[in-house]
Amino acid sequence: MRVLLGTALNREQQFPAAELELRAALEFKPDIPKALRELSAALLAQGQGDEALQCLQRIISMDPNKSSAHFDLSNAAAKMGKNEEAEAALQESFRLDPSRRELYEAIQLHRDGRPKDAEVKLRDILREQPANATATRMLGNIALDEGRYRMAARLLRNAVKLAPDYYGAWIDLSRALTEYEKLDEARAAISEVIKLDKHLAYPYVLLGNLESKIGDYEAAVSAFEAALDRQADHGGALAGLGHALKTIGRQEQAIDRYRKCVQNYPAFGEAWWSLANLKTFRFNDDEVATLETHVDDERLNDEARVNINFALGKAYEDRGDYADAFHRYDRGNKLRRPHESYDPVQTEATHDRIIKTITAELIESKQSHAEQRNDPIFIVGLPRSGSTLIEQILASHDDVDGTHELPDLPRVVRTINQWQIQGKGYPDAVALLDEGQIRELGEQYLESTQRYRHGGARFTDKMPNNFSMVGLLALILPNAKIVNARRHPLDSCMGSYKQLFYRGQSFTYDLVELGEYYLEYQRMMDHWQELLPGRVLDVHYENMVTDQENQTRRLIKYCDLPWQDQCLRFYETERAVNTASSEQVRQPIYSKSINSWRRFEDQLEPLIEVLEPLLRLLPADQRPKTLQ
Repeated sequence: MRVLLGTALNREQQFPAAELELRAALEFKPDIPKALRELSAALLAQGQGDEALQCLQRIISMDPNKSSAHFDLSNAAAKMGKNEEAEAALQESFRLDPSRRELYEAIQLHRDGRPKDAEVKLRDILREQPANATATRMLGNIALDEGRYRMAARLLRNAVKLAPDYYGAWIDLSRALTEYEKLDEARAAISEVIKLDKHLAYPYVLLGNLESKIGDYEAAVSAFEAALDRQADHGGALAGLGHALKTIGRQEQAIDRYRKCVQNYPAFGEAWWSLANLKTFRFNDDEVATLETHVDDERLNDEARVNINFALGKAYEDRGDYADAFHRYDRGNKLRRPHESYDPVQTEATHDRIIKTITAELIESKQSHAEQRNDPIFIVGLPRSGSTLIEQILASHDDVDGTHELPDLPRVVRTINQWQIQGKGYPDAVALLDEGQIRELGEQYLESTQRYRHGGARFTDKMPNNFSMVGLLALILPNAKIVNARRHPLDSCMGSYKQLFYRGQSFTYDLVELGEYYLEYQRMMDHWQELLPGRVLDVHYENMVTDQENQTRRLIKYCDLPWQDQCLRFYETERAVNTASSEQVRQPIYSKSINSWRRFEDQLEPLIEVLEPLLRLLPADQRPKTLQ
């Protein structure tokens, strides 16, 4: 039991406590390999490298042919800078178990950014050793890293079948299943992780993240609190709990958890950005000083530095230091862009194909075969254009369930791609859909979104990038309502440029690409308005702010809903809001965000140049100085 507890303490990085438990176990029985290995890890983490090596050498003395012990010795010696000893131990490990050499080389290939070569190496190993669970897990992880979630889940299911007690493989399987949207199976995988070691905090963090993804934020809070019961300073649990509390409107508690996180881990970038992303939060002088200490620390990984740059940018903007704020936003974007995959040429080509394929004649000829229900209200547009405000107004109506940015319409597109009708995918295959397929796609969307609903006759889907799929919606769900959230182009784009998105929106990390994407958005919406007159309602953020009641009545009428006064008091509506605007829509409407782009006008010249054709169409007082 003490060996198990020491192992758990090691994994939670409580190394002094782990050392005490493991030494006690070894006093009772001096030659427990597991205890010696874990004691070595605890000692190494505390800088006691020589004794750590002695523990591993004792394991080898008990079984000189144990290749894994030589491999552990090699890793430990390498961490201490004893390169010759490390290399000798590594070669002995390979001599005793040649397959380990192959695995090691595959690991190195993956670390060097050569996943395809690593995959070839691993498949070679599995041809010789089909039951090698480690190689199977590694192959699954490569698929997971590349977003091939179905393949990752299949491989990792096989890994845990080969080795039912393989803790790491169960964790990886739960991650793959979560991404693959097999959420019940993901929960079952996490349960297996917890069974293997119920003392660790991390499995409960995974569970909290899963419950958050499902939308059960109260269950997420319970899971994160269970993690903190096991390790009170667990950074991931503190940050995750902060996210869940923020989403359900418990802002002060969320701030407290985020602050505890950065107090324990001053370079924990995600928690710093989460505080900034509350929008209504203001950093104090000490917090700004801590951010400034870490923002250019090149020892931190890019992700941490990106988060800290964006957080410091928000701190400077709140103080009115707009030049310094833009510098930090710009620096964060430049660090993030190399990690994003975005091709503006591909975006334009895809939009060209959509326009060519989905014609008025096609919709007219086929939409009568579609699912005729009017349950969904789609809110499309670009990020930071007022879509959360529109959703909150609609969700304040008794007949409307407010959800969030749902992934279900993109899944419909994936279904079309999987069908490969006459060898074609979306959008080209849309013209080839038969009556049954059109109805099936609409039914698929309504069925898969049922889990987000709570009994309302209607529901919202606020995925902004659905704007390019308005034609598909008109075909498979012709009675759905579509609201286009509009905002001044520079406010919309600058709002995105200073927003660090968790994932997606890969076009927002470069000003020129951002401007070009806005032009593509405008082109598509102009096309839909011409193709489907009256089907899409444009709601301008500036109009909603300055003329709230009339614009709200217009919105409610378009959605075929009876008027309810409570829609004007949207800020009183209690619901989970999982976007950057979550705290802003919990207060009455305000106008201070209108024309906020002018704070950064001097730095936005590359964006202004791209957007010039649209900006020149605006009234003179809404244009940049250079276009007056």
